[in-house]
Amino acid sequence: MVMNYSIILGNLGNTCDRFLSSGYKEELDKDTMLKQAAQINRVKGIELVGSWDIDENNVKEMKQKLENQEFKCVSIIPDLFSQKIWGKGSFSAADSNVRMAAIEAVNTCTDIAVEMNCDLLNIWPGQDGYDYALCADYMEERHWFYDGIKECALYAASKGVRFAMEYKLKEPRTHSYLARVSDAILLVKELNMENVGVCIDTGHAFAAYENVGESIALLKMAGDKLFHMHYNDNYNAWDDDMIVGSLRLTEFFEILFWLKKTNYSGWHSMDQYPYREDGYGAIKSSVLYLQKLEAILESEGMEKIEALIKKRDPIATSEFIRNSLIK
Repeated sequence: MVMNYSIILGNLGNTCDRFLSSGYKEELDKDTMLKQAAQINRVKGIELVGSWDIDENNVKEMKQKLENQEFKCVSIIPDLFSQKIWGKGSFSAADSNVRMAAIEAVNTCTDIAVEMNCDLLNIWPGQDGYDYALCADYMEERHWFYDGIKECALYAASKGVRFAMEYKLKEPRTHSYLARVSDAILLVKELNMENVGVCIDTGHAFAAYENVGESIALLKMAGDKLFHMHYNDNYNAWDDDMIVGSLRLTEFFEILFWLKKTNYSGWHSMDQYPYREDGYGAIKSSVLYLQKLEAILESEGMEKIEALIKKRDPIATSEFIRNSLIK
């Protein structure tokens, strides 16, 4: 398994939280961020957020910027989360005009992806959900959500573009309609479209109390529906978007094992928001951590890990962690 690494471009810039909308750092221009990304070992891909990084007006410019640094555009992320219009949902909004706007926004990103020679939209429907009991028609809104994704996916299929649906338990809504890997699998099974799959964001999965290795296995069993990976770390209670490996060792090693076992061939993309720390340093640390675990997995060999798992013995696993992972 040769792991292909990528970065969401904005992670290198000035990321702000809800307490300081201006952010804690100075904003960097796109050229500076791309130059920083190019300095990180084996990073060859960039993800761009629609309306933040790219739109219909600057496609040629951004394509040239990526080509100048020999980057591939890994995915386009439609902005269905940071505009006022999506405040009460995008695909699941009660206002049919908003639902139509969501479809148009995603279809526009599909066209942009084609121009960028990119075959993937990573879709995070962050505003599709609800906050209070007795304030949502769960069945009706889920039908709207499915129908909107289906219409966009049909258009994308005609252009050779795939969808990776990114799930998240909560935030910005208290409850998300695409909350867990099980929700994502239900969506994929309901749509039954070859070009619709799933993105696992490790931090989102941790916050949903998932074991990501199991989530990877479930998506394999669902028909090879893992299309994309986002990496970050957290304390389980919230999407803290921390440096990969700052909290977990065994879990990230197991993630790489299951990705290799299931023949995952997509990109390994960093998706974290270093609010106060240096963006370049934080993203680089995440990439280097994964590369260290990648090298250990290669050295130990899949057969050895397979045999360890077959023992189903926590004591043997603890010995392996001490002797092989802690170096």
